[in-house]
Amino acid sequence: MKKQFSPKEKAAVALEAIKEIKTTSQIASEYQVHPIQVGVWKKQLLAGSPNIFSQKLEKEDHQKMIEELYKIIGQRDAELSWLKKKLSPFGPS
Repeated sequence: MKKQFSPKEKAAVALEAIKEIKTTSQIASEYQVHPIQVGVWKKQLLAGSPNIFSQKLEKEDHQKMIEELYKIIGQRDAELSWLKKKLSPFGPS
């Protein structure tokens, strides 16, 4: 049965590989993982690292979008209420 590594464990292995203090084979032996997997996790960490610093902007953009959607919903509710009042004499009696 293959060992499942947590994201934290994968990050630790990848960081060891990035430091380049030990060889890939030494890291693989220490963490009991295949040397190719060490390289894959290292590449994934390097590729994803710029996103770590941009998440704050994404959260701010997400919050702005939510506020805009609530504003639109409020406008639609107001329009719907206005239409209901204006059209109520024409409805079924």
